[in-house]
Amino acid sequence: MERTIDPPRAPRRPTTLRHDSHERVDEWYWLRDREDPDVLAYLEAENEFVAAGLADLEPLRDRIFNEIKSRIKETDASAPTPWGSWEYFARTIAGREYAVHCRRPRGSADLPDPEASPGSSPGEEVVLDENALAVEASYFALRGFAVSPGQALLAYSADLTGGERATLRFRNLADGTTLDDEVTDVYYGLAWANDEQTVFYVRPDDAMRPWQVWRHALGTPTDDDVLVHQEDDERFELHVGRTLTGRFVVITSGSKLTSEVRVLDADDPTASPRVIAPREQGVEYHVEHHRGSDGDRFYVLTNAGGASNFKLMLAPGDATSRDTWTEVIPHRDDVRLVDVDAFADHLVITERAEALERLRVIDLAQPADYLVEMPEEVYSAWVGGNLEFDATTFRYVYTSLVAPTTDLEHDFATRTATVIKQQTVNGYNPEEFEAHRLWATADDGTRVPISLVHRRGFPSDGGGPLNLYGYGSYEISIDPTFSVARLSLLERGVAYAIAHVRGGGELGRPWYDNGKLDHKRNTFTDFVSCAEHLVTEGYTTADQLVIRGGSAGGLLMGATANLRPDLFCAVVAEVPFVDCLTTMLDASIPLTITEWEEWGDPTTNPATYDYMLSYSPYDNVRAEQYPAILATAGLNDPRVQYWEPAKWVAKLRTVTTGDAPIYLKTELGAGHHGPSGRYEAWKDEAFVLAFVLDQLGITS
Repeated sequence: MERTIDPPRAPRRPTTLRHDSHERVDEWYWLRDREDPDVLAYLEAENEFVAAGLADLEPLRDRIFNEIKSRIKETDASAPTPWGSWEYFARTIAGREYAVHCRRPRGSADLPDPEASPGSSPGEEVVLDENALAVEASYFALRGFAVSPGQALLAYSADLTGGERATLRFRNLADGTTLDDEVTDVYYGLAWANDEQTVFYVRPDDAMRPWQVWRHALGTPTDDDVLVHQEDDERFELHVGRTLTGRFVVITSGSKLTSEVRVLDADDPTASPRVIAPREQGVEYHVEHHRGSDGDRFYVLTNAGGASNFKLMLAPGDATSRDTWTEVIPHRDDVRLVDVDAFADHLVITERAEALERLRVIDLAQPADYLVEMPEEVYSAWVGGNLEFDATTFRYVYTSLVAPTTDLEHDFATRTATVIKQQTVNGYNPEEFEAHRLWATADDGTRVPISLVHRRGFPSDGGGPLNLYGYGSYEISIDPTFSVARLSLLERGVAYAIAHVRGGGELGRPWYDNGKLDHKRNTFTDFVSCAEHLVTEGYTTADQLVIRGGSAGGLLMGATANLRPDLFCAVVAEVPFVDCLTTMLDASIPLTITEWEEWGDPTTNPATYDYMLSYSPYDNVRAEQYPAILATAGLNDPRVQYWEPAKWVAKLRTVTTGDAPIYLKTELGAGHHGPSGRYEAWKDEAFVLAFVLDQLGITS
């Protein structure tokens, strides 16, 4: 639809950026200055342009929002997870943005009544009502939630800005009162000691790197909190958790390439942590505690000894080095070991093969192993909430591009699974859609998987409209899962595909290694190859193909638009990491130093500088016709600073040719993950989907 509103034009204020002998001129570098009133004025002007320029899509946005809302069971209850004498679940209530966390006595035969008010069913208690915490906040996100071992207390942390710095509070679950203790400026990660009085938490530094684990004793001033461990190497981040056995608190120091694990006796919270194995550059390991008749031991997933796809080892309970580890599952070239969950008599191994997740069960008494059967060709499955070490069953979650999310319970003895609860999707008939696995061929001959879902009978002659999603970084796999919101595309005849490009983890560690550092361009060319395959095979055409990605996937969008602007009709780049070179040169920006092992360090390596410069989306915008672009940003985003998409849009408007619209929508009160609250999230998604449909010429 033709629109004649003039977009904002950010003025050029050239800044020369020098690094060694290199020199670049950045005409919109000034947008980094939060204190400059012109910056906020520009972001507000961009938002006004979005509102005015896309005003005629409001009816479509409203329709999509109402479709999403109508398909979802707004008042509902999750599948309860047993723990001791209780079982825990969450309620959602129509009209309320956030979850209400509840528990009830164990042993109830049926699922919780979804229509019952929280706490009204016999024996049911409200553990935490997020809505009550968010009542006066424009933004709310629960960052931490940990019930004490005796289940009498709750530790929780809440973020009220989207900046991912939270405040830690405590509740007495017997009477629902909030304790006086309050710890400010905490990050993700909580772990209780067994005394019901001591909690371990994580603090971030000025660059948002989680670098300290602290100990707080209930009823004492926070000024008396004790620093338990500090990570001084700026490449590493700290995480804290508690073993399923309840025996240890685990502190993990991890960079992108190396890890080191410490354990602390949960019965002795003032004890010093013990290192399981000292860090060695390039060696990663993850431990899972197991308690047997002969004492403590640790199952260890590691890439030590060149095991690029990882192997499973067994370490004694008093291990302090790798010398005492013995092999349980050897390294395999075609299977990536991802995780291990240890139960009293069984292990559940999460592994990847052929771009699919698999769950392997090992009977420790036999020993014998088997794969949990999955019903579809293209699916996603993962270990769910399991709170008991001595369990004779385990929970897992199954979903696919056509199958709503389902909680199942697998019985170790019978090797059978029982459906506990399946997501309700009103008016949805899965028989109307079909999903497939396709394989594109990259420039270097590598086969790249694509997951595809569409209406039966698609495509029509000559191809149809298609939305292609991609990410491809940090070994994160974008698995084929169900989406209620996506139905608003599928039911309008738009196909949806995921390009499982290198840089992700879908095909094991080598797949990741071949899409990072000096192989990063493979991520972009793989995505182009996937798009070309979908066109060549007749699924779509260039003028009916919209691409979408966020964060590091937003970098993928920007780089792809530079490589092949002719191959797509529109791009959605959410909180996109598009000014990557400038960011990686600035160690003062949150998370930069920890990212050097993912992208490379251009501050010390001239080859890395040149390589990043060759693909940095912002630095490579060209004077040619680009597709329509919708970019988003979050003013409080600590992961991708708001100025990256802001600068990118300003440059696109100035440099590119053609008349395709370019929009920048900034959340002025949120961060990396967009607005909080489920209804606000649905509205945000409806906004994006309306843009996608409009660019495809679908307006109803």
